[in-house]
Amino acid sequence: MTIISWDEFAKVELCVGRIIKVEEFPEARKPAFKLLVDFGPEMGQRKSSAQVTSLYAIDDLEGKLVVAVINFLPKQIGPYMSECLVTGFSDEQGHVALCVPDKPVPLGTRLF
Repeated sequence: MTIISWDEFAKVELCVGRIIKVEEFPEARKPAFKLLVDFGPEMGQRKSSAQVTSLYAIDDLEGKLVVAVINFLPKQIGPYMSECLVTGFSDEQGHVALCVPDKPVPLGTRLF
């Protein structure tokens, strides 16, 4: 485990967004979806790729609140440019379960 300071952690902007669009991503090396996530009027919408096809269907994801890192540099994933990192945890089989708030919060709310 690497120990970091509070100042280092504070640089990571983990914010709540709502998935507003989900598409298949057949070009991905590992099964994934293309997501469009709305972080509210200040931060706007960002694209992400998410390897969550084992536990979620498209209908499960649309409208779902998620926690994402929004201040990474964009990352090219095959033909797709990812603009944020939607967070999740792997289960025993390696399937990713999304990290989500358990109560409604405003879009763009930052994790502290």
